[in-house]
Amino acid sequence: MQANQSASPQDLLNDRAALCEAIRNIALEAGKITLKYFNNRKDAGITAKGDGSPVTLADQEAEKLINERLLNLLPHVPIIGEEAVSESAAPDLKDREDYFWLVDPLDGTKEFIGGGGDYTVNIALIHNRKPVLGVVYAPAKGELYAGYDDKALFWDEKTGEERPVRVRQNPPEGLSVVASKSHGDEGKLGTFLKNYKVNELIKCGSSLKICVIAAGQADLYPRFGPTCEWDTAAGDAVLRAAGGFMSDEHGGEMIYGGRNEKWLNPEFIASAFDWRAHNV
Repeated sequence: MQANQSASPQDLLNDRAALCEAIRNIALEAGKITLKYFNNRKDAGITAKGDGSPVTLADQEAEKLINERLLNLLPHVPIIGEEAVSESAAPDLKDREDYFWLVDPLDGTKEFIGGGGDYTVNIALIHNRKPVLGVVYAPAKGELYAGYDDKALFWDEKTGEERPVRVRQNPPEGLSVVASKSHGDEGKLGTFLKNYKVNELIKCGSSLKICVIAAGQADLYPRFGPTCEWDTAAGDAVLRAAGGFMSDEHGGEMIYGGRNEKWLNPEFIASAFDWRAHNV
């Protein structure tokens, strides 16, 4: 389904299926930019931001394209992008609680620079501080996840297979726990997991850690370490649409909208179940 370009912005915001299809196409287009540099990383123009984290031409060019496409689609919806925030160029939301976009054009830049294929393009629509639509695309893997309302899907670019996804019931042999390849507090993670029967620990990068739970391939992702809102919002939308649960480490709902000037998330738990009520 293609988004109706003649539809009013409000009509498009209300037609989540058409809007999700349009965002998928934008993510795919941005992904092509990242692949151009992924396959020839010596030309990626790697530099450091003010906080010391790396940035590449792939990040910058992909965000520029996403911004252009989103503004063409919904001109009055503000866009908060990782690179714009790093350059102090993001719009001021002024505590607005209606619609805005959260964009990470290349989640997992270190993974990307190192030649790992787990990096993603993340685009999320936020409404009343909650993620209501999200697309996560892993260009190097040819995998895309999307979610809105109670509909979540996975698309395999190589085979063309598209299927709905849903979180799974806790497996009797124990939980599959997802963890970051290079970030997080291992001590705090170990303490948290003492309350659960764990079967395996899976290491992967970027927002794919949230998406594999949505797809029924894992059960729990405790994140004890810094992340930003654009890192998680799209995956959060997919997980919610798939019947999953995401909260801060104290059980409070994850909300979005720049609670601090660095757009930092609290430490959080993503899961296939309401972890607050379970001791598995």
